[in-house]
Amino acid sequence: MKDTRTRILMVDDDEDDFFLVNTLLQDVAGDQYDIEWASTYDKAIEAIEKKEHELYLVDYRLGRYTGLDILRHFQAIGNDAPVIMLTGKGDYAIDNEAMMAGASDYLVKGEITGPELERAVRYAIMESRHLRIIAESQRKYFGIFEKSHDLIFLADCNKNIIDANPIALKKMQYTREEFLRMNLKDLFMGELEATQFLLDICQDDAIAQKEYSFKNKSGQKLEMLINANKLDEQLGTFLCVAEDITEKKREEHEKRAQEKFVISGRIARVIAHEVRNPLTNILLAVGQIKQEENVEKEESDMYMDIIERNCTRINQLVTELLQSTRMMELHLQELHVNTLVKNALALAYDRLQLNNMQLNEFYTDENVTLQADEEKMNIALLNIFINAIEAMIPGEGILTVSTEAENGKAFIRIRDNGMGIPEDNKARLFDPFFTSKTKGTGLGLTSTQNIIINHKGTIHVESAPGEGTLFMIVLPLS
Repeated sequence: MKDTRTRILMVDDDEDDFFLVNTLLQDVAGDQYDIEWASTYDKAIEAIEKKEHELYLVDYRLGRYTGLDILRHFQAIGNDAPVIMLTGKGDYAIDNEAMMAGASDYLVKGEITGPELERAVRYAIMESRHLRIIAESQRKYFGIFEKSHDLIFLADCNKNIIDANPIALKKMQYTREEFLRMNLKDLFMGELEATQFLLDICQDDAIAQKEYSFKNKSGQKLEMLINANKLDEQLGTFLCVAEDITEKKREEHEKRAQEKFVISGRIARVIAHEVRNPLTNILLAVGQIKQEENVEKEESDMYMDIIERNCTRINQLVTELLQSTRMMELHLQELHVNTLVKNALALAYDRLQLNNMQLNEFYTDENVTLQADEEKMNIALLNIFINAIEAMIPGEGILTVSTEAENGKAFIRIRDNGMGIPEDNKARLFDPFFTSKTKGTGLGLTSTQNIIINHKGTIHVESAPGEGTLFMIVLPLS
C-alpha cells in the first residue's frame, strides 16, 4: 500500500533537536507526517537535490554553514518546496534575513509547541500548493497572452489600457509605454463607433463577435472582429480580444469584385453584339446616301458628317467598354513601385500646377519591385490621379501619394481632400458607364479596376462626403 504521509526533511546537526521536533510532530499528527533527518550540510544538499520531500525544517546554524546557504541552494536548483527556519531565541535579525531569503516561516527552538509546529508545517505546505497552482495559472495565462495571434487588451474602469500583448503592440505600431497612456476609444477609427462600443460593453458586460474598425499609429485602417468581457465588477476591468480580419475582408472584397467583373464583361459583350450590327448598317447607309446625286451635296455632307461622327463615337464607346472589361495581354517587366507611381504622377503634374494644388509624396525606402505592364499601370494610376484632381477645389487641393510593402505585397495609397463620395455611389464606383460627372464615359475606373485585377491585385476605396477619398491599390511583389 502506498505511503500517503507527507515527507519532511529536518536539517540539523543536533540529534537531540531532531528527536524533540519529531516527537512533538508525531504527538500531534503522527499518521500524517514522515520526518527524516539530515545531520550535515552535505547530506542535506544531497537530499534536497532529489526533491523527494514536501517541506524542510532547517536549523540556522550548521557548523561552518548556515541555513541561508541551504536557502541559496534551493534557489540555485529551482526547488520551490517550503522551508521553515529554526532559530535560537533572540535571533530576530536572522529571522528577518531568512524570510527575505525565501523561508516560508521561522520557529524559535525551545519555544515550539506541538500544535504550533504542526500548524506551521500544515500552513506552509498549503501555501506552497496554492502558490504552485497560481504560478501554473499565470504561466498558462501569460502563454496565451504573449503568444496569441489575436490582439489582447486589458483596461481599467475608466477604459484606460493597462496591458496589451506583443501582437497588439506590433499591429497597432505603438510602444508599450505609448499604449499604457491610451484609452480604449483611441483604438477606433471613428469616434461614433468607439462611443457605441463603450456603451455596449458597459450595458451588457460583454461583446461577442462584433466587427469594428481600428486605426494604427500611422492611421491605417484595420478591420477587427472583437470579443470583450468585463472581468471584475468591482474593479471595473475589461478584457478585449480582437481578431485582425483586414486581409479576410480584402479577400472577400476581391472575390466580389471578380464576380462583378465577370457579370460586367457578360453585359458588355451583349451590348457590343446588339449595337454593332445596326451601327454597321448605319455606316453603310451613310456611304450610300453620300453617293446619291439628287441631294444637295453641301447639305447632304453636313448631315452625313454629323451622323458618321456620332456613329463613330458610339462605336468607340463600345470598343472602350470591351477593353475595360475583358482580360488583357500584359507585357510584364520588373519595376520598382516608386518608379511606377512617379512615372504616372508625372503625367498628371501639369494638371496639379494649373489648379494650384499641393502634392505630398511618401515613398518606401525598401527595394519593392513587382511585375507590371508599365503602360497599362500608367493608365490605371492616371485615371485615379485625374479623378482626385477633379474632385478637389483649385487652390485648396492636397493630393497625398504613398507607397509601402507589407506581408509580400506592395501598397499604393492615393488620398485627396476633395468632396468625397456618397455611400450609394461607392458601391457603383467601378460599374461600367457609371459617372457623376457631366462629361465622362464612366469607363475610367472600370478600366482601372480591370488593369489592377489583371495584375492579380486589388483596389479599395474609403470615402465619405466632405472628408476626401482614399484609393488603395494592393499588388503582389515580384
